[in-house]
Amino acid sequence: MKNEWVDTLAGSVRVKVRGKGIERLINACVRQGMAVWNVKKHSADTVTFFIRLSDVKQLRHIARKSGCKLSFVGRTGLPFFWRRVWRNSGFWLGLLVFLAGVFLLSNVVWNIDIEGATPETEHQIIRELKRMGVERGAFQFLLDDPETLQKKLTERIRDITWVGVEWKGTSLHFQVVEKEIPEPKQPLPPRHLVAKKEAVVVDLFVEEGQPLVSVNDYVQKGQLLVSGIIGAEGRTKFVPANGKVFGETWYKSTVVLPLETTFHVLTGKAMARHYIGIGRLSIPVWGWEKPPFSHMVVEREKRPFRFWKWDLPFYYERVIIREAEAVKRSYTWEEAFAEARRIARRELRAKLPEEAAIRGEKVLHQEKENGKVRVELHYEVIENIAVPQPIVQGD
Repeated sequence: MKNEWVDTLAGSVRVKVRGKGIERLINACVRQGMAVWNVKKHSADTVTFFIRLSDVKQLRHIARKSGCKLSFVGRTGLPFFWRRVWRNSGFWLGLLVFLAGVFLLSNVVWNIDIEGATPETEHQIIRELKRMGVERGAFQFLLDDPETLQKKLTERIRDITWVGVEWKGTSLHFQVVEKEIPEPKQPLPPRHLVAKKEAVVVDLFVEEGQPLVSVNDYVQKGQLLVSGIIGAEGRTKFVPANGKVFGETWYKSTVVLPLETTFHVLTGKAMARHYIGIGRLSIPVWGWEKPPFSHMVVEREKRPFRFWKWDLPFYYERVIIREAEAVKRSYTWEEAFAEARRIARRELRAKLPEEAAIRGEKVLHQEKENGKVRVELHYEVIENIAVPQPIVQGD
């Protein structure tokens, strides 16, 4: 059976033969090992058939001996296709250059749009973006992703509260929310101060209102501490109670800490790989060497290529491989107990207001079980327990 795809790659020729020795010519071709197919007889002395391009020279020698006249009436296959392409190489080269130019220009930053910022803040943003390589003419796939740009700008510029970053074609759009200057305080409505939790009063400072508790008083949650109603009966006045009532409150914390833990820390060494991909297929274009790290942390960043205003199925991927070092940490019983106490105090401190102070600490229970230390702690905290409560009709 003839392999048509082989003939397509190698090329084939349709031959027209005229003469009286056509049968002898075809038989001679077959004896010489030439492939002949699609033989059609058009008249008593005219036949057409196909042969391979590589057999044309041999066919000419056979035709001279047979007395037949040859003519080539058709050509098919890859060699002839490439010959036509080469003749039109100027057109194809121009088209290729045009498409490459559009592709490159579609992946360049042509505009940076900043909204919601004052001129001073906008100048700061543009200056920081230039430091990060974000400016007109920069290639999009070499820049940080929008989340990273957002994080860096928020950290470096103090005057902005939030910034949104979004790609819109070849434009990079920034939506900025600046920090607002506090407005003058509005007059407070009449109110009481009540306890937000049970406590023992240790100190109080009342700017306005009638205090109803004293030092060493035990108060419960919701109990009235400072009244916003002042004056004698019949001559009362409603005021916004204001002040601070410091009370001793109590907290309980439980910490479980393993005696042995293994974690990884970055050493600072890293290497990068660059890929061009489509779908799940990634082709490396730079950075083929094998990472010399025994422990690694891999970060991946993908950027789609663009053509005009459309995202192409192709993408650029940068893979950063960072060396990590395995560190094994072991505690003795005393070290684990001390670390558990530090963790508990740190967690409590994160939940308390800034002005609160931890006055006392007591260990309720401590034990070692299954390679872990379990510690229960009780804390005495001094904090402001007063919270406002509006005065309603009938108070």
